[in-house]
Amino acid sequence: MAKTVIVTGSSSGIGRDIARAFVERGDNVVLNGRDTAKLSRVAAELAAPGQVATVAGDIGAPATGAALVRSAVERFGGVDVLVNNAGIFGAKPFVDVTEPDLDRYLNGNLKGTYFTTQAVVRRLLEQATGGSIVNIGTVLIDHALPGLPASAALISKGGVHALTTSLAAELAADGIRVNAVAPGIIRTPLFGDGNEAASSRLALLNRIGEVAETTAAVLYLADAAFTTGHIFPVDGGFISGRAA
Repeated sequence: MAKTVIVTGSSSGIGRDIARAFVERGDNVVLNGRDTAKLSRVAAELAAPGQVATVAGDIGAPATGAALVRSAVERFGGVDVLVNNAGIFGAKPFVDVTEPDLDRYLNGNLKGTYFTTQAVVRRLLEQATGGSIVNIGTVLIDHALPGLPASAALISKGGVHALTTSLAAELAADGIRVNAVAPGIIRTPLFGDGNEAASSRLALLNRIGEVAETTAAVLYLADAAFTTGHIFPVDGGFISGRAA
């Protein structure tokens, strides 16, 4: 039976591939991004107008989460899965981080995930059919890099990890599972012209990851009926060791 899935930040990179995979397996997907034109192009490329809806907006605004749920209900009758993919990342020395810098990460990563999830959970509780939430975190929470000063971004993503385990406990009795995928270094537009050889050496598998590999983990957690509160690293062994 087809599910209805909301994927935030689905106009490029990891989110776009996650949306593609859900559509290809026959699910309905509500796409989200801040750029209306990019969002429309992705919807057209998916070539499944009967399965796709779009909601443009910044998830840092609680109204966007409400609009995503409203679209899912109006187009497809409800919601089953939320993938909190939208987020931002960047490096800046700790002593140079300004209050606007910190607010940008907290709003875009933590607050956006928090209030979008809240909107979806309200609907799931109303439906009383359970559901699945998959957050996107990062393995850098468990193993930071001295050459990558990203304290502002990482505390916001650390909050996403904490939210995952907290909500897994709070919502289990309602049949709502909450998990997270923690990617390592993945080939996305964010990686850009990064040093692939140097990045590859950080993982036991001696390469960087591909978006399809994070997508596979999201699909698994979306369906894994006996898994909740799990932070699933997709990192080629980054937090376990280093390639020789």
